[in-house]
Amino acid sequence: MSIVVTGATGQLGQHVIEALLERGVPAGGIVAAGRSVEKLAGYAARGVNVQAMDYADAASVAAVLKGATRVLLISGSEVGQRVEQHRTVIEAARAEGVELLAYTSIANADTTGMLLAGEHKATEALLRESGVPFVLLRNGWYLENYTEQLPGTLAQGAVAGSAGDGKVSGAARVDYAHAAAAVLVAEGQAGKVYELGGDEAFSMADLAAEISAATGKAITYNDLPAKDYAGLLTSVGVPEAFAEILADSDLGIARGDLLVSTGDLGKLIGRPTTSLAQAVRSAAATA
Repeated sequence: MSIVVTGATGQLGQHVIEALLERGVPAGGIVAAGRSVEKLAGYAARGVNVQAMDYADAASVAAVLKGATRVLLISGSEVGQRVEQHRTVIEAARAEGVELLAYTSIANADTTGMLLAGEHKATEALLRESGVPFVLLRNGWYLENYTEQLPGTLAQGAVAGSAGDGKVSGAARVDYAHAAAAVLVAEGQAGKVYELGGDEAFSMADLAAEISAATGKAITYNDLPAKDYAGLLTSVGVPEAFAEILADSDLGIARGDLLVSTGDLGKLIGRPTTSLAQAVRSAAATA
């Protein structure tokens, strides 16, 4: 069996490779594909098949998927271009006759009104039309979306957003990676849809409280109108279009769009998901 992990040079992809190795998948049976293959030198030294691939280059995609049995399509990072990029991978998978394609979608993709979900919905539609056996990994928010901003949060003395009292079922990247690895090595996955999120949902006020407890510094949550929050993001260098998407995502949190109650993530990884408190304490220790 040959398992291809696309987007393997990103943080999620590297966690997936590590999780596959931990599950006993032979290094030679894993293809780690991405643009910046120098980031994967350590895996190449361990026997993983590292290959250069760009979602926008159909020839490179076809070459990487040649002989593949199972494929993990990690959604692209270039918002606005992802549907066509994903189509290239799906078409290559169909041509190669892969037995399973797993796609990292977004939580509650079929019901959310979040702008960020649009390309995920379109990709899910492509998969259904393609004839390729597929499984959907509808990932919720990463805890790292917040913990990686900790230095700025501490400097500002506040968490800012437009999520109101809404809660999000966040989990660590490594949790989602282990779930993907579990699905890739299991049988009978075609047609399944996993709604993935952390065991304990939290609000932005909860996040501020956890940061305060972990750092000893009083942190508040400043809830802003979406337009003002987008403006704040652009003022610190976030591109305007993406700032609007992020602000809209917070409105989705306020509606409950990122709440996940299935327990799928914990079941797949066989342990409780990483808690907000654990993630914040870990980030604070190195901030």
